[in-house]
Amino acid sequence: MTPRFDAVGLVASDLAASLAFYRRLGVEIPADAESLPHVEATLPGGLRLMWDTEETVRSIDPDWKPVPGAGRIALAFACDGPAEVDSTYAELVAAGAEGHKEPWDAPWGQRYAVVLDPDGNSVDLFAPLTPAP
Repeated sequence: MTPRFDAVGLVASDLAASLAFYRRLGVEIPADAESLPHVEATLPGGLRLMWDTEETVRSIDPDWKPVPGAGRIALAFACDGPAEVDSTYAELVAAGAEGHKEPWDAPWGQRYAVVLDPDGNSVDLFAPLTPAP
C-alpha cells in the first residue's frame, strides 16, 4: 500500500486560543476540546486537522523546542467570494488575530488575505475575483 496524506498537525502554545481561531473559520471542533492534550477535527473530504499542546509534544520528544521566528506552514481557506474574504479577515482581526496582509486583488485572479493564527502560522483566505462560468 502507498502512504496517503491524512492529517496536518499543529503544536499550540495556547490550545483554547488556537481552537477558538479555527472555529471562527468554520472548523467543527468538539465543544470540550480545550481540556484535552490532543484534538482532532475531520475536514470536508476527510483530511484531519490536529492540535497538540506543547506539553504533549514534549512528552513524546523531551528535546522539542518551538522554532523561533515565522512559521513554515500555511493553511488556506476557500471563501465563497471576495466579500467573504474581506469579512472573514475583518472578523478574525477584530477577535484578536494578527493581520499579516490585508485583503487585496491578487494578479492570479483571486481576492486574497493572510492572517496569523495564535501560534504565528499563516492562514490564507481566498476566493476567485469572478465567479466560475
